[in-house]
Amino acid sequence: MPDVLDHARTQVLEQGTGLDEASVLEVLRLPDDRVPAALELAHEVRMRWCGPEVEVEGIISLKTGGCPEDCHFCSQSGLFSSPVRAVWLDIPSLVEAAKQTAATGATEFCIVAAVRGPDDRLMAQLRDGVKAIHDAVDIQVAASVGMLTQDQVDELVAIGVHRYNHNLETARSHFPEVVTTHSWEERWDTLRMVRESGMEVCCGGILGLGESVEQRAEFAAQLAELDPHEVPLNFLNPRPGTPLSEQPVLDPKDALRAIAAFRLALPRTILRYAGGREITLGDLGTRDGLLGGVNAVIVGNYLTTLGRPATQDLELLTDLKMPVKALSAAL
Repeated sequence: MPDVLDHARTQVLEQGTGLDEASVLEVLRLPDDRVPAALELAHEVRMRWCGPEVEVEGIISLKTGGCPEDCHFCSQSGLFSSPVRAVWLDIPSLVEAAKQTAATGATEFCIVAAVRGPDDRLMAQLRDGVKAIHDAVDIQVAASVGMLTQDQVDELVAIGVHRYNHNLETARSHFPEVVTTHSWEERWDTLRMVRESGMEVCCGGILGLGESVEQRAEFAAQLAELDPHEVPLNFLNPRPGTPLSEQPVLDPKDALRAIAAFRLALPRTILRYAGGREITLGDLGTRDGLLGGVNAVIVGNYLTTLGRPATQDLELLTDLKMPVKALSAAL
């Protein structure tokens, strides 16, 4: 049997074809002393098929807390005792957040809501908010507001949302252990409609939800089948009051293995650092990931947890000689 990294060098680096599930599993099982080689190859793949630029994004919660769903990792569920209260953001605050995001050099601003799917009030807020942002600041607007109907997909396209985030969160086989109020298939249906609408598809998940290494490889393969424009990689930051509050933080080496493996499965995809990297990887690990396949970051805070200051990430990108993708290049 050929070595998996030699195989990946030929298939992924030279041909641009991602690894299949079995090969991804081999990468995820590499011994610690081979993780640097896997990251180095993943970085070569990123540079060849995506280039050196890094896409920077900020996110804001339009509607926080009070969600009726039971995603076991999420402190915004109204079914748990986590200390997150329901809050709606007004349009001026939304515009100000977009301006602050653009000032960091970011080209993406994602509006998020803690809901099963948008109701009439939320859709009205999105219409007004997206228009106000586009009138005030030069930035692309993405959205993440749960499961959609076809009419809602069409309306998001019409108001100028160019990318939609809807995470599958974990492997199909593990999903029922993490969420019981809706199915993996329901999420997949929304993603199918988004893709068919012409909006860019943003879909990733959270590592460290208690999934096996085999399920991690399964998840990478399922994302490759979807072929999203962007994959945000989150690492579980256990939240008080949630069913996964006692789940241990993912081992840093396992997180880095996953970064390399997901890049080798998805050679042409934007692979974005998202929540949990601060406690899982710290400063050094964050650098290693950027040199191991990651080519996008969320800057600033997340929805209910603190991130690194945007200045730290931007300084790191400067140190690594990785230019921030310009808005004109992103359009």
